[in-house]
Amino acid sequence: MNLPTFLGGVHPPEGKSLTENKPVETLRPTDVREFIYPMGLHIGAPCSPLVKKGDAVLAGQKIGDTDAFVSAPKYSAVSGTVKAVEPRMVYTGAMEMCVVVESDGKYTPAPSLHEALGRKPTPADYVKLIREAGIVGSGGACFPTHVKLSPPKDKPIKHIIVNSAECEPFLNCDNRLMIENPDEVLKGLEFVLEVFPEAEGVIAIENNKTEAIATMTSHNKNPRIKVMPLQVKYPQGAEKMLIWSVTGKEVPLVPALPADVGCIVLNTRTAWQIWAAIEKGLPVHERIITVTGDAIVEPKNLLVPLGLNMRDLIHECGGFTEEPVKVISGGPMMGIAMRSIDVPVVKGTSGILALTKKSAYLAEESACIRCGKCVEVCPMHLEPTSLDHAVRRRDYAEFEALGGMNCIECGSCAYTCPASRHLVQSYKDGKATVTANRRKAAAEAKAKAEAK
Repeated sequence: MNLPTFLGGVHPPEGKSLTENKPVETLRPTDVREFIYPMGLHIGAPCSPLVKKGDAVLAGQKIGDTDAFVSAPKYSAVSGTVKAVEPRMVYTGAMEMCVVVESDGKYTPAPSLHEALGRKPTPADYVKLIREAGIVGSGGACFPTHVKLSPPKDKPIKHIIVNSAECEPFLNCDNRLMIENPDEVLKGLEFVLEVFPEAEGVIAIENNKTEAIATMTSHNKNPRIKVMPLQVKYPQGAEKMLIWSVTGKEVPLVPALPADVGCIVLNTRTAWQIWAAIEKGLPVHERIITVTGDAIVEPKNLLVPLGLNMRDLIHECGGFTEEPVKVISGGPMMGIAMRSIDVPVVKGTSGILALTKKSAYLAEESACIRCGKCVEVCPMHLEPTSLDHAVRRRDYAEFEALGGMNCIECGSCAYTCPASRHLVQSYKDGKATVTANRRKAAAEAKAKAEAK
């Protein structure tokens, strides 16, 4: 049977066997230590700290927020005392304004979100409660979920898709969540379907996750929800690819969104968090992380409080087998290589991947041989080699004209390139430069208009 999929894509080694059969273990330190909460690292406006040095905080207390619509508040996962409000390094290597909490090891809870509401939430409250809970996409991009659930009135939503593909190699956090907590994931989707009564729900899972498919199917009793196995292919979980595989609809190019074709896509953990917020009144304060790779002594799936130092997770897994050449936040295809492991776990931390020199080997870059393999695998149907040449010539106008801003940075082109061209790095350079040039032009036009 031919399973649904998209055109293009690649089949990198999965690496999932290291943790796919390992149940989630809870890591909840009770000794006194720092927990660090960046005020940014989500799409939209950064939060402003709501606490200051010396303030006492409770587990589940809001410590950062903003009036901006496209944003999401921050919560402490621990009780204790605010040690500092200052810039700290995060997984990207940048310095972000952070609230630093010194834990008392007690996890004394703050009042639930339901107590602030004063009653049991109804469907009319759901989107507001999701925003208040600080829920964002848990797959890495961290787009605020309440924004997704607030489409324009002229864009009727027909499909709520739970992205359970988890196509990124090595990661198993969504897989284990479906196996161990299927009812909560399903209920989270049902809550969203109450907001969109004309929509159907789809839980899309790559076919290599047989236990998750069987578990979700057997637990699903809602006729408005179907579990859909998908062909195993990377990047099956990319939003536009997933929508094509599930519905056959093509999302137009930038700046179009899934709502333009009647779809909303949510991550598996996001669906679970929606259940936690609406059913239990819990904000986002913890998440499951896969700690894996051939440089890890004992790879595991861990449920950890946000703000915890990543070094602690690696220590919980026995440390390193040898000094790793590369430690990545996320998976090998779209993750970010970190300068330091002394950085906090955040909402978008899906995995920590530590690789030895043997597995992280990267051949020397050589000249493009114009074989066309990158064109064949590009899921966005771009011409990667032409985009790369444009950026290397600093011809950003040409890069933009060739559709470079539509690149999803999945890395399929770089993976298949026999010349080991640094293609994704080129596209990131091109997109960042085009964006900066647009902002500069807009600022200059504004200044010119104001001067008249």
